Amino acid sequence: MNESCVSAMCSADEMMVVTAASFLDRDDVTFVGIGLPSEAANLARLTHAPNINLIYESGTIGTKPKILPLSIGDSELFEHALCTVSVPEMFRYWLQGGRIKTGFLGAAQIDRFGNINTTVIGDYHDPKVRLPGSGGASDIAAHCHRIYILLRHRPQSFVKKLDFVTSIGFGEGGDHRKRLGLQGQGPVKVITDLGVLQPTGESNELTLVSIHPGIEVAHVKASTSWPLKIAENLTTTQLPSMHDLTVLRNLKLATAKSQR
Repeated sequence: MNESCVSAMCSADEMMVVTAASFLDRDDVTFVGIGLPSEAANLARLTHAPNINLIYESGTIGTKPKILPLSIGDSELFEHALCTVSVPEMFRYWLQGGRIKTGFLGAAQIDRFGNINTTVIGDYHDPKVRLPGSGGASDIAAHCHRIYILLRHRPQSFVKKLDFVTSIGFGEGGDHRKRLGLQGQGPVKVITDLGVLQPTGESNELTLVSIHPGIEVAHVKASTSWPLKIAENLTTTQLPSMHDLTVLRNLKLATAKSQR
């Protein structure tokens, strides 16, 4: 099947998930969230990274779910985990101890230095929308070796200034993260439905480094509320293979059947 046919069959979310999965290594130890991050991590496990160690916030280590979990407390995670530890042990020993390589985060808002907001939209004391909050996100952002962020690319999400800083990326930019004494590289990739961004240069400002097939640079710029930097060697994101799409769709189909 040629690339144009694959592109026509691939949804924006599938493009995000497959792209994110491709960044995970065979021996990764990955702190996984629910939703698209869980899809990406499990797709990697079922394809190129069979030995990946998936860890969920509820304390399940080395879990290999047969369907996608509905929450971090889903019994599917515990049934197929290598072991389960307490939440305090998960955060203190595993996460804060620097034992987790990769963390996945979502966001309601993100700024040009990779700081994210999942707390409130609007004034904190009188918000337009009150969001779920940090959960373990702030610890994940501070302590994982590297962070991948997944969110849809919209002007109201890619903002000049966050309404609330829930989880730190590079703070005010430059070496601010290092000066705060935080371990890990911080956000290394931001994967959206339009392309891939990563911090570049001394400023660590997010730069568009890859654009998904069929997307125009002008559209990405218009979907960003700050003057977005574009890499000189901007590339086109590789299309998902039919194998990856089939594995992902079968996983989601099995999940849907289990909920009937």
